[in-house]
Amino acid sequence: MDAKCSLNDFCQAVTKVFQEASATHTFPPPSTLQPHERMAASAAIYSRERNELWMVGDCQVLVDGELYENNKPAEAVNAKKRSRFIKQALASGAKIEDFQSEDKGRKAILGDIISSMEKQNTEYAVIDGTPIAQDKIRTIMLTTNEPHEIVLATDGYPVLRPTCEESESMLQQQLHDDPLCIGTFQATKGLMAGNCSFDDRAYVRFTTP
Repeated sequence: MDAKCSLNDFCQAVTKVFQEASATHTFPPPSTLQPHERMAASAAIYSRERNELWMVGDCQVLVDGELYENNKPAEAVNAKKRSRFIKQALASGAKIEDFQSEDKGRKAILGDIISSMEKQNTEYAVIDGTPIAQDKIRTIMLTTNEPHEIVLATDGYPVLRPTCEESESMLQQQLHDDPLCIGTFQATKGLMAGNCSFDDRAYVRFTTP
């Protein structure tokens, strides 16, 4: 995209990309699908020209060590409900491995997750080929008189640190101590058998001019 593009320019262009991708692969137009049936993505974007950070969907950002999050409204509630379900099952004799082959805790909240997704681009922003709710995008204005160290990351890191190595180390500690993600860190899914983590992750770090 052009370096001078605005947030609105970005939203319009990325929505068009999703629509064109659907057509290219003969998928139904996003607007004809239910929200939970659409391809969807979140993104954290840095505009050097505007000295702004845009957080579309559930991603996280560090600015000079200060954490900014943009979680889905019902994420914490659904994660707590799943955690309670699994803890009760474990107390009744189930094993951790049982939930790593079939996450019945996630199945128990699947209806809640779908209900939450029905609010895409009304109560929270997401990139899904339909008009993005720009008023739900978190924008961080950076000061211009000094450089900043920026980290852009997905929510696949339970604890985001100033380096990728530290963030990966914290993730591995989480997966070792609480692979189902039902303890101090609660998520709507855990580490499944055969996977290397509970969620996808991306990590980008740079210093602004």
